[in-house]
Amino acid sequence: MVQERNNGLNKEMVLPPIQQNRPALSWGVKIKKKLKAVPPYLGKFRPSVGQCCHQCTPDSLGKKLGQNSPSLGFQNLLSVNETHTRYRGWLVRRVCCVLYVNGCKVYPSPVGKRLDGVCQSNRVQEALTAEQKAPEGGDSRGQLNRLSPYLTLINTCISPGLLRFVGWVMLKMLGSVFGSIQVNLNHLAALHRASQQGSLPVYVYVRQSVMDCALIPLVLFCHNLRVPYTLYPLQINSSWLRSVLQKVGVVLLPPCALTEQDAEMDGLYSPVMTSLVRELLREGQAVSVGVSWESGQGGQWLARIRELIKNGSVLDVSLVPVGISYDSVPKTNIQVGLSSLLRFLWSLLWRRTGGSVRIHFAQPFSLKEMCETGRCRVDGWRPLQDLLLPTILNNRADSVFGQRMMSWLLPSTYAPEPIQPTHPERDLSIALILHLLYSATSCTAVMSTGLVSSLLLHRHRKGVCASALCRDVAWLTEEVLFRNKDVGFGGSLVEVVYYSLTLLAPHLSIAAAPSRKDPFIAPCPSLAATLSLSLHAQIVTHTFIMEAVGACAVSAMLCEVAGSGVSSRVRSDGVEGEQVRGDMEFDVVLCQSELTERALQLCHLLPPGFMPPCQSSQSFALDAVDSLVRCGILIMEEVPRDVPICDFWKKQGTLSWSTTDDPYHSDSDCEEPDSHSYKLSQPTQCPEMLFFLCSMLAGHLRALCWTTEGLDLLHTPLPEAQCVAQIHAHLCDTADKNKQHYESCSEEAARTAVRTLIDLGVLVEEQQRGGVSLGLSLLFQLADNRQKLHRFISQYLYN
Repeated sequence: MVQERNNGLNKEMVLPPIQQNRPALSWGVKIKKKLKAVPPYLGKFRPSVGQCCHQCTPDSLGKKLGQNSPSLGFQNLLSVNETHTRYRGWLVRRVCCVLYVNGCKVYPSPVGKRLDGVCQSNRVQEALTAEQKAPEGGDSRGQLNRLSPYLTLINTCISPGLLRFVGWVMLKMLGSVFGSIQVNLNHLAALHRASQQGSLPVYVYVRQSVMDCALIPLVLFCHNLRVPYTLYPLQINSSWLRSVLQKVGVVLLPPCALTEQDAEMDGLYSPVMTSLVRELLREGQAVSVGVSWESGQGGQWLARIRELIKNGSVLDVSLVPVGISYDSVPKTNIQVGLSSLLRFLWSLLWRRTGGSVRIHFAQPFSLKEMCETGRCRVDGWRPLQDLLLPTILNNRADSVFGQRMMSWLLPSTYAPEPIQPTHPERDLSIALILHLLYSATSCTAVMSTGLVSSLLLHRHRKGVCASALCRDVAWLTEEVLFRNKDVGFGGSLVEVVYYSLTLLAPHLSIAAAPSRKDPFIAPCPSLAATLSLSLHAQIVTHTFIMEAVGACAVSAMLCEVAGSGVSSRVRSDGVEGEQVRGDMEFDVVLCQSELTERALQLCHLLPPGFMPPCQSSQSFALDAVDSLVRCGILIMEEVPRDVPICDFWKKQGTLSWSTTDDPYHSDSDCEEPDSHSYKLSQPTQCPEMLFFLCSMLAGHLRALCWTTEGLDLLHTPLPEAQCVAQIHAHLCDTADKNKQHYESCSEEAARTAVRTLIDLGVLVEEQQRGGVSLGLSLLFQLADNRQKLHRFISQYLYN
């Protein structure tokens, strides 16, 4: 933890002025009057985030590039004044932004002989030969004709004059979009030290919006660091706009490809892009890559860089995970044209600011150290159907140990080399993608809108008073900081809550009648409002994922106890009969082995990016159970042997027998006592806290349940896109029918559910003329097996 001596969370990080751009709302005044006596926000300690993995990259961790730097605090990138220039005066204050941009350092980026290097590379030559477009020994004119769609991509450069102009435009434009862009100066100081050591940085972030690829170069440009070449699958229709972006280092899609998947289908695209990245890194250029946890798109660039290091084309690179948090994620369209861009810029002049942005640069680590030292292990990966189907179909209590294999994070068309889907090198590239997804998410700050959205969506679904909401925000902030997660806001508690409610007001119902002193706040029961709140609350779910997994495992065991007909007494001090007062004490004792097993099975159903990639699933499941003890939900208890324990682990047919020639055989093997047992704690807030944690994963699990129920409605085989569309429509219809749980019917939830069912073997990929289609497997064409799958998933839903 790094101590910060300030008044409030961080006085350098000022909230955007609320009163200037928005009218004073009645409920805002009531909140301020109601809570004007609340003390300033706790925030004297701020966690140090972004350290690299101690298991895979201990050498990089030992460098400690940011340890010796003083506490520099945060800087608002949009707050440019005369102090940022060398000049002073009345005129300087009005053109300070121009002077500031003109004084920023721009590193030269000549194209030079890059085209010759790409065309003469072995990869490109072999691809041209395989296509028989230009046979070996053919003339260079035929090769250039075949490479003509990629010539503009290869000649992407960084023009100093144009970069300064675009930087000035971006500062002015983003000032209308966001209230502030906060940057951790300690992280930038570490990047300066790393650049002085000559390491080639590769910035990796999780894709959220088109704004992501603009924010990282702008921050680096304003702090005199090398502006990276941005690899982003953006299709621009305007030739003028493509020319501008390509002269500021943006590598776009080829003009003939509409999507990234279409571009990868061309056999020449991957060799050309791999050779282009090699030439950029050889020139000493920085690179910026965006990765999507939902589809795995973007991971092919990391696989290409790793392939270059493995072949010796590049000595090493320093990977820098970047966490970008928005108070409100801007909605932008990837298919950008000149007219739509001009309309977007014009709309910025009349819109209100959409909150703040926080950017964290994590500690750089060596890619060569991670991949070539053998510390990153992938030998325990197994298909999801091998991990869970024995438990789902055969009701076995002992699951197969291993990590879930997620080969879809690097589709075969994206691989830099034609290798088998189960090849160790391919698995290592997938492990790298998972590692960076988790690292970038871990250093992402939790914004105030995320805290309020999580509380309203998972704890106060039916509404809450403003005073109770403020108390919960204070409590949740302390819990987030305790888990070594930074927050992206500052100021007093009243300011933070009012600011968040102002941004979330379109998705909330706020009752502030004159007769009601304490305003009542509830989320709107609509699809758009619920999906927006769910998007904001995702980062809080990432923070509490360990506790959420453990809570769902406890809920599953309690549901099985209730459904098994086992009677449980309710004890209280000095009370007999039906009258019960005080805290209730349940005579249900949970076995550690069974509880850990439930948590382990649930781990395999989580989307990528939630679990630490270097930690085994078994270890994570044990930590999930231990986290509930730290939260006070569970209490470890020593249970006498004559007291029956609620243990479904030793069911009929699950006892393992050792052979007679086993040297470690003992007659007492089957009587080995359990290591630990747990029972629910008795504080009154325990059930509420348990349900709050369970609700964090309820949206994902409910989408899986609804998808399983809708399998009989699919007329398979179907292309994957059509299958996802039909599942999405089914999720929306189910939510509309129930008039609730709209967070389970997003397109993201539909795609994740379909991908999970493919990994489980429920949906089978079939190769057809039009491409890959999905069909229902023979095993799950039986309604009984689909019901077993539904029961297995629904056991983790607390309601």
